[in-house]
Amino acid sequence: MKLYPLFADLEGLPVLVVGGGAVAQRKVEALLGAGARVTVGSPELNEHLAQQREAGQLNWLHGAFAPAWLDGMWLVIAATHDPVLNARVATAAHDRRIFANVVDDAAHSRFHVPAVIDRSPLMVAIGTAGAAPALARRVRESLERMMDNALGALVALAQRHRARIVQHRPDLADRRAFYDWLHDGPVLTLLRRARPQDAEQALLDALHRNEAPARKGSVALVGAGPGHPGLLTLQALRALNEADVILHDQLASADVLAMARRDAERIDVGKRCGGRQVSQDRIHRLMLAHAKEGRRVVRLKGGDPFVFGRGGEELAFLRAHDIACEVVPGVTAAVACAAFAGIPLTHRDHAQSICLLTAHGKQADDPLDEQLLGHPRQTLAVYMGVERIQALTDRLLAQGRAAHTPIAIIENGSLPQQRVIAGRLDALPALARTHAVGTPALLIIGEVAAYAETHAWFGELISERASNRHMEAPIPVEVA
Repeated sequence: MKLYPLFADLEGLPVLVVGGGAVAQRKVEALLGAGARVTVGSPELNEHLAQQREAGQLNWLHGAFAPAWLDGMWLVIAATHDPVLNARVATAAHDRRIFANVVDDAAHSRFHVPAVIDRSPLMVAIGTAGAAPALARRVRESLERMMDNALGALVALAQRHRARIVQHRPDLADRRAFYDWLHDGPVLTLLRRARPQDAEQALLDALHRNEAPARKGSVALVGAGPGHPGLLTLQALRALNEADVILHDQLASADVLAMARRDAERIDVGKRCGGRQVSQDRIHRLMLAHAKEGRRVVRLKGGDPFVFGRGGEELAFLRAHDIACEVVPGVTAAVACAAFAGIPLTHRDHAQSICLLTAHGKQADDPLDEQLLGHPRQTLAVYMGVERIQALTDRLLAQGRAAHTPIAIIENGSLPQQRVIAGRLDALPALARTHAVGTPALLIIGEVAAYAETHAWFGELISERASNRHMEAPIPVEVA
């Protein structure tokens, strides 16, 4: 280990930054955040630094660098565009036994500023001894995905009660087990839910129990998004990496499941059209059974749990059985598929509202709002509509939608096999038959759907409107 890692407490200590530009500004921001008394030495200050000086947040030494600027300083950062001047600053600091950092110059630096993950008071620093700071940032980005935002609050809570923890858990192994419970049990979960007082009470209750706190099971209703692994949220990724059991839908892609904890039990509970059916009651009973065994359960759903995902029913069931649960939103299909097809769901000239519809209600004859279907300046996004395309088309035409209304069928949205079939409303059933559209597929109906012909950027585009000259031309592309 070439460098000795440390975290410096600069609260109230004088620190010098030489330079008055954008690089110096970034260093000043970090130092001020650490509570240092910052002095900037430079002939000029950029606008932001000048504003901070006027606000009394920093001192300014106006002029060319002089070694006397270092008198009384605890450390210095050289952040000018002149490498010779930076080297002079470093040499002067070394002569006074003051730690110096020279931006982008490891040879002249006595300390290096790492890439930081900030979950204060929890801090993670990544350094490469100044050799490859861009790679350090890449490592930081990877770790950011794994580190829960509530960890800082958990560390602060443990810090506040550290004396009590030591008193009630004098045995080191017992204390370690207690800290593991803090991380894995209800305390962190309550902090995630913005319930700090309940979290603190849970910690105090556990401290006063002689036995080790029993681990309680929980369920997270997690949205997997449309299938593209890059659209999985950070919170969803954390839930997958903490899960003991994953109950997943058919629409949860293999790439998303591959990001889960390797030893988690995976149970396929997908509902397939014309195939094996897993009843909602069976899913409820699986969630309940595993949670009662003290396991962390993730109910992984394609899209968003609360948009045609029965998340509301599952949450009500879990609440009724006193199971700890949380909901992690996902990118719903209408938003994701439209974006991957280049279709803006709203547009100032063409659509002022969006209607999300499912062709599969709880009852087979669930009525659709006729006024919504016929509204010409509203985008319709229809989920699970492939099997009922003919009936849906007939109803839309009957309610006054123009035959030439643009439509787009987005099959396997966001996945490598995505297809976008663009056409017009009266040809919708024929298009679905001709191109053998399968599930999952989303229908976009409305003037904005024509943008797929000019804006589609992902997967295959099949434009029936463009191939039929008698049909209306696509909406022209607007240039801002």
